[in-house]
Amino acid sequence: MTALPRRDFLALGAAAAAAALLPGRAFAANPTGTKLHGLSAFGDLKYRPDFMHFDYVDVNAPTGGIFNFAPPNWDYNQSTETFNTLNAFTLKGDAPPRMEMCFDALMVAALDEPDAVYGQLAESVTISDDRNSFEFALRPEARFHDSTPLTAEDAAFTFKLFRDQGHPKLSVALKFLVDAVVVDVHTLRLIFSGKQSDRTVLNVVQFPILSKAFYTANPFDSSQLNPPLGSGAYRVGRFSAGTSIEYDRVADYWGRDLPVNRGQNNFDIIRIEFYQNRTAAFEAFKKGEITYREEFTSRVWATAYDFPALAAGKVIKHEFPAEKRPSMQATAVNQRREQFRDPRVRQAIALCFDFEWTRRNFFYGSYERSQSCFEKSDFRADGLPSPQELALLEPLRAQLPAEVFGTAVTLPASDGSGRDRKLLGQAAKLLAAAGWKRSGDFVVNDKGGRLSAEFMVDDDTFVQVYSPWVANMKAIGLDATIRLVDSAQYQARQATFDFDLLSAAFSFSATPTRDDLEVFFHSSTAGVSGSRNLPGISDPAIDALINAVGAAKDRENLTVAMRALDRVLRARCDWIPSWFLANHRSAYWDMFGFPEQKPDFGFPVEALWWFDKGKAAKIGKG
Repeated sequence: MTALPRRDFLALGAAAAAAALLPGRAFAANPTGTKLHGLSAFGDLKYRPDFMHFDYVDVNAPTGGIFNFAPPNWDYNQSTETFNTLNAFTLKGDAPPRMEMCFDALMVAALDEPDAVYGQLAESVTISDDRNSFEFALRPEARFHDSTPLTAEDAAFTFKLFRDQGHPKLSVALKFLVDAVVVDVHTLRLIFSGKQSDRTVLNVVQFPILSKAFYTANPFDSSQLNPPLGSGAYRVGRFSAGTSIEYDRVADYWGRDLPVNRGQNNFDIIRIEFYQNRTAAFEAFKKGEITYREEFTSRVWATAYDFPALAAGKVIKHEFPAEKRPSMQATAVNQRREQFRDPRVRQAIALCFDFEWTRRNFFYGSYERSQSCFEKSDFRADGLPSPQELALLEPLRAQLPAEVFGTAVTLPASDGSGRDRKLLGQAAKLLAAAGWKRSGDFVVNDKGGRLSAEFMVDDDTFVQVYSPWVANMKAIGLDATIRLVDSAQYQARQATFDFDLLSAAFSFSATPTRDDLEVFFHSSTAGVSGSRNLPGISDPAIDALINAVGAAKDRENLTVAMRALDRVLRARCDWIPSWFLANHRSAYWDMFGFPEQKPDFGFPVEALWWFDKGKAAKIGKG
């Protein structure tokens, strides 16, 4: 018998435990050998093959008008402060948000289901008997914006390009793609090796499909300011690099009447303006230059919405419920730096953050303390591990912190003084136990080197919020500082992991796949530039639990595996959870209509809302 490396042995141990818990194969409820109009993680589709539109849209919404907004979220290499490329799907450069609206995908997500996708470019998909091959029948009417047909050749080209050169969010999910085969002009077959997660396809089918002709004639890199040829509901209109961009609705868009598109993409123009700081963006909103924004600064939400337009009823201030998706706002402690590899050091840094003081003095009581990497979801672990969780954790016990097997680790509440002596004392003891001894104002290692920790931020707001945290770190002997950098430098240093401490906020799928989690937590992405594995986590036990998530055959067992993973992440303190907000704090000029019922799993205002001429006329915006 060939001996297995320790890493592989651990992974097999957790996989065996998962197999015992999860009989049968995940994704099995999606039948093989038959044409399917949709896919879901566990086979449950809300919408029938003859559905006309999603329930959360208004199919009678009028088209027209301009939507000038400050995007509350973005993806890939995108930035809201500047842009220097129109290629959003490569690693380097800064692209404008919402470039993806210019492209169609094989399938798109339903925002009122946690794990379902339905055909857009693809009329149907057929799964092979071994579930490693997926054949897509493409709609023959699909067209790029220059009226040339979109074919299987374009789709095959796209998937190979993303696998080999795409942003890590794309390439990680495609690492087990063996081939993308052009069966005929309107038939594409994606073939995987069998090592992929059963639910990998749910991510892959949502990737934008590019034009082979365009990216054969133009390089697929960050130098591109030539508007790409797309096929989606919008195309790039006027833009000024780093300043503003407009997306123009395509009047003869080929897919306008598809069930997955009806009632959406109603604005004639979607405009984004770029600001280097939040104050300038807020002033633009007050003047009506921006007409929708989501407020992320508690002080501004509590005290600054008192300008004339709001008092006159021209601006609406409203909170919409957040999505039912796991979210994480946390500080990454970069373990590529030797001084942060001991978990006791990371725990000491965490104890220096006085959330209760920060909440009172900076957040006006509006945020809640986050304890989990999967906050606001059933995946957050609480109390002691269940028997089902222990079945996954026990084979890995030798590699896990002892705290994993007790009550789920939580960061203690402070006394709210801003300098809780008890917690700082605990932090100092942790540093001493990790080998850092006090020498004057600083702690040093056995070679006399100081324990340094630099926060990297890109906004003055975070300088204010993190300064008390840094002061507490200094109090226990860390050589702690804050470095404010511009957006381009921040993006580049984050992508290359050139930082000590960095805070970020992310939202996960309501049904996380193995690929989703690998980008954030798996050993394979610790060295991949541009991945979201900002702490540099490289732990075979975590890898094994991520594999168990990928093996889950139903939501109950998915939840078990996710909670087990959460316990380990919290005990390791790779990410220091900070805070979360239960709602979207939105403000908008009263010139829009929107569906009465917000979907539970997404909030793309720019796609679901519409321009209301009557309302706009009443406030002088007609």
